[in-house]
Amino acid sequence: MNTKVEALENNQVKLSFEVDADDVDARIKRTYRQVAKRYSFPGFRPGKAPRPIIDNIMGAEAVRTTVTEDLVNEVYPLALEENNLVPLQRPDYAYELDLVEDHKPFNFTATIVVKPAYELTSYEPVAVEVPSTEATDEEIDSQIEELRNYYHEFKDANANTKVKPGEFVEMTVTATDEKGEEVETLSCDHRLYELGQNVYPASFDAELIGLKKGQDKSFDLDLSEDESMITSTIEDKGTYHFEVKVEVLKKKVLPEITEEWATETFGFEGLEDMRSKIADSIKAQKGQAQPRRKENECLMALAARVEGELPEAMCENQEATLLQDFYGQLSRMGLTFDQYLKTMEITADQFKEDNKKQAADIVRQDLALDAWARHFEIVATDEEVEAEFASADLDDPQAIMEQWRNEGRLPMIRESLVRASALRDVVAKAEVTEVEAAAEKKDEE
Repeated sequence: MNTKVEALENNQVKLSFEVDADDVDARIKRTYRQVAKRYSFPGFRPGKAPRPIIDNIMGAEAVRTTVTEDLVNEVYPLALEENNLVPLQRPDYAYELDLVEDHKPFNFTATIVVKPAYELTSYEPVAVEVPSTEATDEEIDSQIEELRNYYHEFKDANANTKVKPGEFVEMTVTATDEKGEEVETLSCDHRLYELGQNVYPASFDAELIGLKKGQDKSFDLDLSEDESMITSTIEDKGTYHFEVKVEVLKKKVLPEITEEWATETFGFEGLEDMRSKIADSIKAQKGQAQPRRKENECLMALAARVEGELPEAMCENQEATLLQDFYGQLSRMGLTFDQYLKTMEITADQFKEDNKKQAADIVRQDLALDAWARHFEIVATDEEVEAEFASADLDDPQAIMEQWRNEGRLPMIRESLVRASALRDVVAKAEVTEVEAAAEKKDEE
């Protein structure tokens, strides 16, 4: 088989194929034998029906059509692999001969759209800033404060203390529907409740303001107008009657930051040792995230060097991929699209615009990595491709790789490996400066 590759305008590539006559004849004979075995022909044993009988019963062009389709589906993917081509759209086929014919070569073409070869404004190392991995006093203090909140205690407030926003109340609630039947999901007995956390709706909290220990209050609430965690569990969002008793008000008491607290509660040698260990933990956490942060900063800096309009086909393909992944996640989470929009407090148009922008960012980054790889002659070897399949959790990696080859999908694997290598090269050459978190925040503002 002979294959020619011709670059056309508008990022199109024309693949011209010629399959020699001997190969065509062999394929036709093999297909006739397969058809004779597969189907029953009156008067002939399985596999013994001659060609004229098959043509007469199935149609003179049936086998030729099958051979033509099988041949095109076989040689086209192999051409993609041999020439490392990744089509952005389905190929546009053109047969110079309608179907294969005996004793004649078969010619056909396939025109595909490929991504354009963009250039960067510069191939010098990128210069980026990343936050320092050192722990600041503010970060250490914040973690100590979190520990204080975790090891808090509750003490009864003064009997004359009135309920205020943000207070803790131990309460008993009896909720009934319009029929007078108790609703267990809305009721509770001696429950410690913090106002303002949207467990009960804000309208419920408002009814408690000003109450004291031992006081009762009855009121009706229309739950259709005020969403909360507890009301989301009921289907009927109508009006409910509540009877609430404030058993006692509680005050949240945080432990004092003392040497004894650090020693007895956590086993540190003292406050200084406590701060030192917390600093080490913060530094370790930052250190784990630092490589990914460097990659992201380097990738964004490199992508900024891509100028001009992005290929529409690439952006549309990426949008479709992002949508497919998104709906897969929604399905696994058991959410509908409307529920997601409500949770995120965005409109469908805002979601669409965000998805479009994210797709464009990814495409720009991919084009930047492609340009860097091309400039520095970064390639993916056959050994690296094989290793990629071998590292995957597959029963038969070699068989899967061969399947991908026959389907013309191996160039996508090579492309992914090349981009990964290019990114590592960009990061390795980058001029990276660590800055204090405060300085980074100021720059962002």
